[in-house]
Amino acid sequence: MTAAEVLAAYAPAAALSSTARSWDRDFAGKLLMAPMAGVSDAAYRLMARAGGAALAYSEMVSCAGLHYGEKSWELVDPDPAEPDIAVQLFGSKPELFRESVERVAARLGDRLALIDINMACPVPKVTKKGEGSALLENPALAAKIVRACCEGAPDARVTVKIRRGRYMGQEVAPEFARAMEDAGATAVAVHGRFATQMYHGEADWSAVSRVVDAVAIPVIASGDILSHNAARRVLAQTGAAAVMVARGTYGNPWVFSGHEPSTAEKISAFECHVRLLETTGAHLKRARSLAGWYFKGMPDAARWRNAAMSCVTAEEFLSVAAEVRAHVC
Repeated sequence: MTAAEVLAAYAPAAALSSTARSWDRDFAGKLLMAPMAGVSDAAYRLMARAGGAALAYSEMVSCAGLHYGEKSWELVDPDPAEPDIAVQLFGSKPELFRESVERVAARLGDRLALIDINMACPVPKVTKKGEGSALLENPALAAKIVRACCEGAPDARVTVKIRRGRYMGQEVAPEFARAMEDAGATAVAVHGRFATQMYHGEADWSAVSRVVDAVAIPVIASGDILSHNAARRVLAQTGAAAVMVARGTYGNPWVFSGHEPSTAEKISAFECHVRLLETTGAHLKRARSLAGWYFKGMPDAARWRNAAMSCVTAEEFLSVAAEVRAHVC
């Protein structure tokens, strides 16, 4: 089966759309699926789009990886069932960004919704190379990267994702966002934590508001948007044009529409997701995490999660789903 055929066969039972609508290139009031390392593969993006996400992002892709090898292109290429995709790149060398953007734009054509530059990742193996959130300390280099991306693909929209700042108590987001706007960025996403917080503590949505006040381009709010209601609150409270949902998508593609799924719909969604993993060629071990997310809150959830941990094939995962349905529906 193709991914489109999987959605047609499985999505309706999960209260999901059987097709993914193209992004209309307008951020206003939109809920977007955030880039998530090790999570946002084609199957995950398709589930989000079926759930109502206006746009879905690739995992962050190394510019050096695109330059030196072919493996990284697997993270860039959308499935035929995806109408479009936002590609997030990371690195620290303007010349590699220019080359990467040029090649991505040529490869994806009109299916490239936008290029996003990661200046938010707090992971030490990224920041020690001067990449990700380390760029918050080097606005001159960051601006050169934005300009290089704009030069590499003049027709592509270039956006930037940042954090409040790198270190606790040292907020740079408003002035940094202005510099990125001046360099040519067409939107900026703001995660309301400092990089040194990693994902601990709470995201401060007021930091998003300060960036909204500082720039004229659309601002996308990010951080602790774990429900549809939270997404609507942050839009109302901050004045942001859109929101990025990351962890709030775990086992919950309905977060974008606000639909409250039944237990049966959650099980059907898990089945759909497993079939999408299979047909898109993703590693099926990813379904072990999915089982924990989709079955969370169900009676004997730990039992079903443990059963999934020994599964290898799609049929084994679907057998667990059938057992869950027989016991809890």
